[in-house]
Amino acid sequence: MITPRSLEAGQRFLLAAKKWWTADLYEHLRKQYLAQAGAKADRHNVADVAAILEDTTEYRYFAWLERHLQRMKYSGAYGLARYYDQARDSVLPPLAEVERKSALLDLQPDLPLPRYYTGVDIHQHPGGVWSDDVAGLVYEHGARTTTPMLGTSHADLHTRFTELVGKRMTPKKILDLGCGFGKSTQPFYAAFPEAQVEGIDLSGPCLRLAARAAESVGAKNIRFRQRDAVNTGYSPGSFDLVTSTMLLHETPPAPLETIIEEAARVLEPGGRMIHLDFHHLPDAFRRFMFYGHGRRNNEPYMQPLAEVDLHKVLKRHGFEDVTIEPFSEAEGLGVHREDVWRLPWTVISARKSSRADSRTKRTKRAKSRSARS
Repeated sequence: MITPRSLEAGQRFLLAAKKWWTADLYEHLRKQYLAQAGAKADRHNVADVAAILEDTTEYRYFAWLERHLQRMKYSGAYGLARYYDQARDSVLPPLAEVERKSALLDLQPDLPLPRYYTGVDIHQHPGGVWSDDVAGLVYEHGARTTTPMLGTSHADLHTRFTELVGKRMTPKKILDLGCGFGKSTQPFYAAFPEAQVEGIDLSGPCLRLAARAAESVGAKNIRFRQRDAVNTGYSPGSFDLVTSTMLLHETPPAPLETIIEEAARVLEPGGRMIHLDFHHLPDAFRRFMFYGHGRRNNEPYMQPLAEVDLHKVLKRHGFEDVTIEPFSEAEGLGVHREDVWRLPWTVISARKSSRADSRTKRTKRAKSRSARS
């Protein structure tokens, strides 16, 4: 039986090991690579880095440790999945009560879930974040130790991102795609109390947590709905801001394009789409390490996102003022920090052209005339 105390002790041990992996072991590998690459490092690609590092004992240990620290976090003797499975009789009734009574929650238990979502245990989360009533609790607990560097937390990350958005606009109608358990949504409904905020996700277990958290702070301007980001069900032009955090890299290229198309549809002309995700990789060493992370962490769509031409995709769907820029998830932890492992946080921002809707209508009229002729 895993007690709360033993769970905490086990998770703190794993976090301490991950901190050492994040800083000391990562920096050792970087120096080892640079020593062998020398002046050629600036001209290297991912294959060049792999040729130097992939067969070394140190890199193999780095990769093994990353894979198995994550596995132990969820499925080990003191893993989160095991703990919440044992505790389900005590932790699930309050969430069932939220589902019965909350005016902030709209679940669709029969919503079809895409194969790319159900077919991979993302983050090595057993069964995925959708497959068990306790899965949201497991995911939420696991997210607290995802960025174990320099005292950072996801709270820092989401608050900083919301502040960045606030410097660019004052949204009134916000759609948060792939909102999960509401961590990305909360700063928006708190920072913009006059706005109406909608958070959607495929995972019912996560959405129950999101609604419970919103109710606990008395939020009134938020609704969480179980919907698919590729087909949200909202009317055209319903929002002036469409956002997401860590959704794009968990989506294969074809659905990703559909999500962008859907965002354009539900945005009003001149509205903005601003995503926080992983894209900016300034050198071959960090790209090599990031691609390996995707494989080891069961995130197969990370590399395709990093390699797609987002400027081209966004402009094809009627977006203007496209900017793709690195983002610092915490003070002092930006792209300039080469000595620690960090995810390539990137802000992807674009404005829907005021001409996009009229262009779409002209295209449809032309197709209609062609069909009649």
